[in-house]
Amino acid sequence: MQSFLKKALVISAISLSTATIAADMTGAGATFPYPIYAKWAEAYKAKTGSNLNYQSIGSSGGIKQIKAKTVDFGATDNPVKFEDLEKDGMVQFPAIIGGVVPVINVDGVKPGEIKLDGPTLADIFQGIISDWGDKRIAIMNPGVKIPSGPITVIHRADGSGTTAIFTDYLAKVSALWKDAVGAGAAVKWPAASSVGGKGNEGVAANVTRVKNSVGYVEYAYAKKNKMTTISMKNKDGNFVAADDETFAAAAAGTDWAKIPGMGTFITNASGAKSWPISGASFILLYKNPDNKTNAAEVIKFFDFAFKDGKKMAAELDYVPMPDSTTDFIRKNVFTKVATK
Repeated sequence: MQSFLKKALVISAISLSTATIAADMTGAGATFPYPIYAKWAEAYKAKTGSNLNYQSIGSSGGIKQIKAKTVDFGATDNPVKFEDLEKDGMVQFPAIIGGVVPVINVDGVKPGEIKLDGPTLADIFQGIISDWGDKRIAIMNPGVKIPSGPITVIHRADGSGTTAIFTDYLAKVSALWKDAVGAGAAVKWPAASSVGGKGNEGVAANVTRVKNSVGYVEYAYAKKNKMTTISMKNKDGNFVAADDETFAAAAAGTDWAKIPGMGTFITNASGAKSWPISGASFILLYKNPDNKTNAAEVIKFFDFAFKDGKKMAAELDYVPMPDSTTDFIRKNVFTKVATK
């Protein structure tokens, strides 16, 4: 069976690229939602004949591209602050919810078998815990045979919303991490063994290749590449596995309509079943776009995704935005974009 990465490249070449077919819409940014955007784009083209050329280049790249007006929309998992949206004449809305998951390459360990809490995970990525045989890991995992070996930390090399979500979580649960590293789309990784990878694709590839490594990716990449995930202790003190149900539980208490610019992180959320490293991916549009025809097509595309794309999202273990939220987006965000 082809790897997920190869499938994604095939989709990109056939359905999303302008190399052979002129695109009606262009977007760029987050790699976190790329698998579902590719699937939606394929379905939308089949229904309407309209194409989407989406460049999966990372959230920071997406923000740069939309600010440079080289694309019709930008995509970021690191939400833009409301005051910056207002200054730049843009609107923002969440398009999909998913989860960031720690993934490992340790011999003999099954997916979800290793359990960690937030402070321990932070110490691993900070290099304080540098071997899988560390007693803190062993104490948290009685009965699990974890072979010792030096840990290689795999992280994003590009400006990344996935990194913003991940480090936002680590900063919330570890004062040591918050003070020494902080949070953001790009941070200085302190572990001596740190190795960078471009995009979720690059991190997944490096973790798959490097023995005794640990990294973090959006769950769709872990699932499609059959990677070994870690179970995490959430804010309520329960160990939970990553899946669409635990992502939905984390997002359940978020009232998007009350958040200026709709931009927020949903990490370390309360709830017995909540996955602690959950987040949304956001779309950026100009209120007064240069290409109003394309902007109108972008709105039609995401309206299609909200209405007809729920099952497709669930198949990849993303969580569709609630109907109440998409109704709010239609009435209060889409209407602010001039399309004529």
